[in-house]
Formats: sequence, C-alpha cells, structure tokens
Amino acid sequence: MSIRLHVNGTAHEVRSPPDTPLLYVLRDELGLGGPKFGCGLAQCGACTVTVGGKATRSCVTPVSAVAPNDVVTVEGLGTEDHPGALQQAFIAEQAAQCGYCIPGMIMGASALLRETPHPTDAQIRSALNGNLCRCGTHLRILRAVKRAAGERA
Repeated sequence: MSIRLHVNGTAHEVRSPPDTPLLYVLRDELGLGGPKFGCGLAQCGACTVTVGGKATRSCVTPVSAVAPNDVVTVEGLGTEDHPGALQQAFIAEQAAQCGYCIPGMIMGASALLRETPHPTDAQIRSALNGNLCRCGTHLRILRAVKRAAGERA
C-alpha cells in the first residue's frame, strides 16, 4: 500500500505501513534529517513538524493520519544558503548550542507565528513549553522568536 504525502512543497509516494510514525518516513524514506528522534513519546519536541500549519509531534503521528495536509519540516523553511526568517533569527540570536532541539523549536515557533504573528513572551513560552532544550538556550530561543516576529531587529 502506498500513501501520498505532500512534504515541503513536493508530492511523495511512500510505501510504509499506515501506522508507521511520520518521523520514520521523513527521515528514512525521504532523507530529511531536520526532525530528530528524541523520546519517541511526544514529550521532548525534537521531532516537531507542522501538519496543516499545526505543530505536530511526528514520532507519535501515524503517516496515514497526515494526508492530505501539507507537512513542513525545518528544511521546508529555507536552505543553508537562503535561510528563512525564523532560521535567520535563530542564527542571529545564537539560539543553538548543541542544536538538537532547534529544528523542533523552529517548527513550534513557525506554527505559533502563523496563528499569532506578534506573540507575547508568555505565548511563546506556552507554545514551546513541550520542547526541551538541555543546553539551556531558552532565553536566546525566546529572543529569536521575537526577532522573527519583527519585535526585535
């Protein structure tokens, strides 16, 4: 059985069983390294992508549950040569230390900014509450999201 997915603006046919976690399809079948495996229980946020514009933990989301919605990973926001606004803000604020959590943080922030273009600090903290950063760059991440929202240039 094949499943049709629309990921980062491109249509794909995947042959994984319908209950396969989206994370495995993104990484193993489509070769996208942005979403990370962290806990496998939707508790750390390293695997966060957007599905239909909503932040989604791809480690517990069956691939069959995402079609026909658009799936966006951090790779879909920009490239190394031309990073997107959120990616640029995270770079400018030096928000990454080890960087493992950053794709999930960026995708959570992307979903937030889509719904709330000028969020308060409390809204940013709430939206990213389930994303863990063991390096402790939380304040830099907060500043990066505010920068991307245009509240800090």
